[in-house]
Amino acid sequence: MASETPAQGPTPRYFTWDEVAQRSGRDKERWLVIDRKVYNISEFTRQHPGGSRVISHYAGQDATDPFVAFHINKGLVRKYMNSLLIGELSPEQPSFEPTKNKELTEEFRELQATVERMGLMKANPVFFLLHLLHILLLDAAAWLTLWLCGTSFLPLLLCAVLLSTVQGAPASWWNHLHFQHHAKPNCFRKDPDINMHPFFFALGKILSVELGKQKKKYMPYNHQHRYFFLIGPPALLPLYFQWYIFYFVIQRKKWVDLAWMISFYVRIFLTYVPLLGLKGFLGLFFMVRFLESNWFVWVTQMNHIPMHIDYDRNVDWVSTQLQATCNVHKSAFNDWFSGHLNFQIEHHLFPTMPRHSYHRVAPLVQSLCAKHGIEYQSKPLFSAFADIVHSLRESGQLWLDAYLHQ
Repeated sequence: MASETPAQGPTPRYFTWDEVAQRSGRDKERWLVIDRKVYNISEFTRQHPGGSRVISHYAGQDATDPFVAFHINKGLVRKYMNSLLIGELSPEQPSFEPTKNKELTEEFRELQATVERMGLMKANPVFFLLHLLHILLLDAAAWLTLWLCGTSFLPLLLCAVLLSTVQGAPASWWNHLHFQHHAKPNCFRKDPDINMHPFFFALGKILSVELGKQKKKYMPYNHQHRYFFLIGPPALLPLYFQWYIFYFVIQRKKWVDLAWMISFYVRIFLTYVPLLGLKGFLGLFFMVRFLESNWFVWVTQMNHIPMHIDYDRNVDWVSTQLQATCNVHKSAFNDWFSGHLNFQIEHHLFPTMPRHSYHRVAPLVQSLCAKHGIEYQSKPLFSAFADIVHSLRESGQLWLDAYLHQ
């Protein structure tokens, strides 16, 4: 009997980096690469659980490192990716795009494996239980302050400070914005955290000079370090986020989040109106939003506004994060006050790492940066706050010089 010839599978399709780069979404077709495999995500973007924008930000690029960084159960996710697979990079194609640092990326991937072996990606339930208990205690202390001390200004202010410390936001809204920010931090038109450029502020040296050369003036940017104190920290939550969050959850039909939000407003209304009356309650509510807004802007922007801001240049994952982030020195107060966002570099390199592990991975990240000549910035808390204002003054002046003379 003649031996049977084994059935041959379909011949794989091969692509070049140039062919992938041409599918960046400008003509509606979107491809990306993960571990040399090429995926067509054109129709999948709207179904992507993390949101359509965050995955689209890597269209036309290698997304291997952000894929690893953002997905916890990678094996499960890969099963769903098979239907999107259209081929792979040609054998003669390098594994890294020419804009990316091969040695740095390879060593960072080794660091990721080390971090996994050390168990730094595993959450400590006791830490988060204690954190929840401290939030509940502060929430109870806010009400007890008014009940025991009366409703004069000082008890009311203390109550507002305590409530400001424990408030949060819907997970779906936070993830929608935050995943994009982590994917391409300080990349104009991809990071929503810098959407205030150019209509309110001129951000970064490169973008500010470009704006000046184009003779665009939406605001008097050379005074932005002054009006920042009026339309930045005090106003972001009360005048924008407060209402946009409701719009977001209704538009996207996040009914569970909406139910939790409504339950919060009902609870706080029933808790404080009997003590303060309606007018007093509204005063407390907007005082809390004012304090929250100041905390949120100063703490979240101290790590980013003073750093490099530009268009997406498609550099490697480590360089993308390090050029856009800086740390604030570790201390018990800084860790608590910032919610461990003072470890912003580690938070960005390992976005799914539980925050109690940041201080353990930080020395390893510092060693990696030192070896490759990358600046690892860490500064005191108030220096970080001041650098926001200094960077706004500098970029405003750069805009003015280009506007007048170039």
